[in-house]
Amino acid sequence: MTSLNHTGVSHTIFHLLGIPSLEDQHMWISIPFFIAYVIALLGNSLLICIILTTRSLHEPMYLFLCMLAGADVVLSTCTVPQALAIFWFHAREISLGRCITQLFFIHSTFISESGILLTMAFDRYIAICYPLRYTTILTRALIGKIGVTISLRSYGTISPIIFLLKRLTFCQNNIIPHTYCEHIGLAKYACNDIRVNIWYGFSILMLTVVLDVVLIYVSYVLILCAIFRIPSRDARHKALNTCGSHVCIIVLFYGPGIFTILTQRFGRHIPPHTHILLANICMLAPPMLNPIIYGIKTKQIQEQMVHVLFTKQKS
Repeated sequence: MTSLNHTGVSHTIFHLLGIPSLEDQHMWISIPFFIAYVIALLGNSLLICIILTTRSLHEPMYLFLCMLAGADVVLSTCTVPQALAIFWFHAREISLGRCITQLFFIHSTFISESGILLTMAFDRYIAICYPLRYTTILTRALIGKIGVTISLRSYGTISPIIFLLKRLTFCQNNIIPHTYCEHIGLAKYACNDIRVNIWYGFSILMLTVVLDVVLIYVSYVLILCAIFRIPSRDARHKALNTCGSHVCIIVLFYGPGIFTILTQRFGRHIPPHTHILLANICMLAPPMLNPIIYGIKTKQIQEQMVHVLFTKQKS
């Protein structure tokens, strides 16, 4: 390794294996990947179109949902087409520049989704705890500022990773046992000291995603306290129902990620392909199921979907 470092050899091309030890099953694995991606793309695109074109849905809750759907499209598109190219065409080669670009958008979009979920929790808190001031607090100007802040936070925190990776010399193995690139997964093939990368990545995780989870938890404690102080049983049920979709999406978004981290930390005997499949589920499940959950549990979106899908067919 030392001799390689002195000669200045640095890999500029990497090879993604896909799902290691399951190469002969790639064609079968590609089927649920493709179906999930098509559902995610069509479902979220339809959701965005319905919200943007229906004036009655230009409310804070639906505008935040529109942001979430947009992030879902980006997140799934960053990962699934690459995986399908590996499964179908054995297109495993990826340049260093493309690899860094891919992980930049994956990580920044993941942080964006986390920020949007926190904002949606804040929206539910205002709607339930301060219903009379809801429209005066969550104005369109504030929603626009929140959207810009979420984007700046996600891109601003991930941008330094580009420079932290660019400074490295990749003189070790250039075969990545995964379907996509991610920060530490790429950095560990460098022959330099990557402690800065590790600590920066950990700091970003704690200051964004983990902080968001804590704030979401606090907001829902306050929401539940406010709900159970409502004297009317019907009003309590209605308030809980408005939070149901959001809670499902929170569990769906953070649940697989937490489970993946726990299996990586404690599941030393779990095969590598299981870790890769779990990582892909984290990227696939939320974009696919989010529009379905909101379509089933939100009456206004249900009505608009029926109108768009069936009225146009009749005409």
